[in-house]
Amino acid sequence: MSRVTVIGSGFAALTAVRKLRKADADLGIDLVAPRAELVYYPGTIWIPTGKRQPEDLIVPLEGFFRRMRVDHHATRATGLSDDGRTLRTESGEIRNDGLVIACGGQFLRKLPGIEHSILPCGGPEEIVRLRDRLHALESGSIAFGFAGNPAEPSAMRGGPVFEFLFGIDTWLRKQGRRERFTLHFFSPAEKPGQRLGGKAVDRLLGEMGKRDIRTHLGQKPRRFGEGVVETEAESFAADLILFMPGMTGNDWFDDTPLPRSDGGMIRADEHCRVDGFDRVYVAGDAGSFPGPDWMPKQAHMADLQAEAAARNLLAELGGRPGTATFRSELMCIVDLYDRGILVTRTERGNRVLPPLRAMHWAKRLFEWKYLRPYR
Repeated sequence: MSRVTVIGSGFAALTAVRKLRKADADLGIDLVAPRAELVYYPGTIWIPTGKRQPEDLIVPLEGFFRRMRVDHHATRATGLSDDGRTLRTESGEIRNDGLVIACGGQFLRKLPGIEHSILPCGGPEEIVRLRDRLHALESGSIAFGFAGNPAEPSAMRGGPVFEFLFGIDTWLRKQGRRERFTLHFFSPAEKPGQRLGGKAVDRLLGEMGKRDIRTHLGQKPRRFGEGVVETEAESFAADLILFMPGMTGNDWFDDTPLPRSDGGMIRADEHCRVDGFDRVYVAGDAGSFPGPDWMPKQAHMADLQAEAAARNLLAELGGRPGTATFRSELMCIVDLYDRGILVTRTERGNRVLPPLRAMHWAKRLFEWKYLRPYR
């Protein structure tokens, strides 16, 4: 019986597990992740305003692992050897006949004073810290911003920052307290969010203008201080700072022979196969993939890559060439607290809908539907 090791317990990893098990009832599956849980990061945008509690978004996976007959190893990967056939972990070595790396990336936290900011994708506990600080403010200045990895243009995740920004703005308005606050949005890009397409950028910036949100565009952040954001052109007061830095590869990648992109991700081909390695695949934020310059780092894209990786790995295990590819597709709803802007982008075009209440409820329904197989 063949055995496959999957690294991670996020979107790409769990999609790979489901596809592998569905295709092969006898396949041995080892999964390496520190905890048997899925954190549903898209829902954390609602924690500061009380629409979600942290426990709503942390899904225990013990039951899912039993149903999928997965052997969970509660540990962390530390390295790779034997041309990918041996994964080294903090708890020992795990042999495999095939490997799917779906452990995500890590954020570049090198900006001076970044400890004064809150990371929007830092997990429920980090967002609880944001919630508590937000609720303690009776007035003041709040800054929202994101940046990228200059060596890896796709390693950027700005969407959640827009959602925190508009969600908190709307929440303050509904409480009748918005006039006591100054909201800032900052980005090194002149037109932030270009991955969403030009129409979406124009709509989002237009929404900021209507809401009296002060914008600081085309200015690289230089440092954060206690109560201040400094860019290369100016500084402004901020009692609360949300900042999403760019992404890079995980530290343990350094102790592997895997090929890396300039931005530190694992380099893969259009089949999600790691260059130069047999039966080693990568999916999601850990990888650097060929595709259009707007190809996003988001859960939907990770799922598509994980499906291709699982199909191709199974083909290789069966002695056949793996030929499955993934489509480049951006699909998201930018939530505004009680409405949502649907944005889609493919090789064929870009579509942006105006803010609709139906889209807010569609995003909430999607969360329930997505998490149902894992509960």
